[in-house]
Amino acid sequence: MEHVIKPEIKQEILRRLRAAEFEHNVKILYACESGSRAWGFASLDSDYDVRFIYAHLVDWYLSFDVERKRDVIEYPIVDEIDCNGWDIRKAMYLFSRTNGALLEWLKSPIRYLESSVFAARLRNLENRAANRRALCYHYSHMARGNAKDYLFRGQARLKKYFYVLRPLLAIRYIEAYDLPPPIEFQSLVDTVAPAVIKPAISKLLALKKQSSELGYGPPIKEINGFIAAEITRHGSHFTGPGRPDMHEREEMRIALNDLFREVLSN
Repeated sequence: MEHVIKPEIKQEILRRLRAAEFEHNVKILYACESGSRAWGFASLDSDYDVRFIYAHLVDWYLSFDVERKRDVIEYPIVDEIDCNGWDIRKAMYLFSRTNGALLEWLKSPIRYLESSVFAARLRNLENRAANRRALCYHYSHMARGNAKDYLFRGQARLKKYFYVLRPLLAIRYIEAYDLPPPIEFQSLVDTVAPAVIKPAISKLLALKKQSSELGYGPPIKEINGFIAAEITRHGSHFTGPGRPDMHEREEMRIALNDLFREVLSN
């Protein structure tokens, strides 16, 4: 699938990333597109969800109260560009906890910056490090919340179908292949979506890509049936505590600490 960001938009995003480095005295290690553009179902006026991981100079981390320091950089949305980032320590801790959002950033097909080995090394560790059950919890929570709030009413908020289908298909992918799922929606549809709902998905996807904003419409019977069946099938299997901590895995702690020190020393 081709992912095209207009040159002038990419140039402005890179300018803002460089400005963030200067303003906060940090080095951006990795920057990518998240959200609908990375997932492959952006509308004509979708925001640019720019996400990045950064590192301070070594001395910033050599403080007794480093845990109290701010570990995010956030900017307001300006001209449809939403630009936010996480400090390397925060990102690595969330990686150790199988944070679904971070894993998707690392696999984004749209990358603006990759100035160190950091992201590549985490991608190489993912299959060994990611806890499949924790990922299923993440996707199940996302699907159930959006389905309850937007789809099972007299009128469905049509774009929310994608925010329910994508996590449900991601769970099916994990169950089928015992691997973290691909980020792109169409890959999930092609590999694990039941044939009966594929025509309706294709029609809805084409409409979303051609529209500024999908509004409300009658619930789509075959897709609602699939969603209800999947949520029922999951039952209480993906609720409650379910996010194991990788700190208990000595070999992974060593690998992550080695990477942390390597990045800060370069």
